[in-house]
Amino acid sequence: MATTVPSDVAENLALRGAMLSEVIPPKDASNLLIATWNLRAMGGLTAKWHSDVGDSPARNWYAVACIAQIVSRFDVIAIQEVRRTTTALRFLLEQLGDEWRVIVSDVTEGGPGNGERLTFLYDSTRVQASGLVGEIVLPATVQGPTEQFARTPYVASFSRGSAEFTLTTLHVIWGANAQARLPEIAAFAEWMRAWADRPHDWNDNLLVLGDFNLDRIGDPLFEAFVSTGLWPPAELNDVPRTVFDNDRSKHFYDQIAWFSGPNGASLLHSLTYSMRAGSFDFLPNLLGGLTRSEQSWRISDHYPLWVEFRLPP
Repeated sequence: MATTVPSDVAENLALRGAMLSEVIPPKDASNLLIATWNLRAMGGLTAKWHSDVGDSPARNWYAVACIAQIVSRFDVIAIQEVRRTTTALRFLLEQLGDEWRVIVSDVTEGGPGNGERLTFLYDSTRVQASGLVGEIVLPATVQGPTEQFARTPYVASFSRGSAEFTLTTLHVIWGANAQARLPEIAAFAEWMRAWADRPHDWNDNLLVLGDFNLDRIGDPLFEAFVSTGLWPPAELNDVPRTVFDNDRSKHFYDQIAWFSGPNGASLLHSLTYSMRAGSFDFLPNLLGGLTRSEQSWRISDHYPLWVEFRLPP
């Protein structure tokens, strides 16, 4: 249990709250805010508000309080890179409050799994888990077992009012080069499309979100991602994904997308995209005067990515 919040932390969090209000729409009765965030090595935690030089891990109570303040702006958020150790995740839930819930996968074993879990956090005053939870496992072929995803994609369904939606999150393997990522991205897109097209399946309003390690629009990775009709909103094309992005190195690692038909019409049937989406730059005015690299280990090297939907009346 954390001690009383120091005055400088409280003042900084108030400033950060004002920054968030300028970027992310407020929750209201007719909207749904869905987000994704790769939280770098979200595992252990230094149990103090201000870390000293040499403290390990670098992430402390203040950093998680900043994370909680951002997460609280959404209805449901997919988190990648939660580690086997869940100390930081449990502290995050404490900061979010009693109305927040978590759905978390087990670790995908083996070196490529990197000791990671995939996680959904949701505000139970706004969203309810509607029953479906699962992992995507590729079927065997006549040649034998199929190589599986390095980190098994994780699925959960939620509802808000009369609208039900299903989120699938994935953290694609980085690999030695971009070519190494291509099989996972292609297999994931094909599997999801087949699911979307199956009649009488639990597939209302399928969305995919997570860290797909895509490079640029038009490259083979991006084309594999969208080849089956996945549609990432254009409003996310120009927003930065990582704290290291600049005008010369824009990436599309993180995505939120849903399926469209051959004519380009969205396959969502009870959610209407509001044409509002973005990321949030949490770096300005953080306490401590740390470098971007240092801050990436306290909060993340990725920015959170979000979209807003309108719900039926």
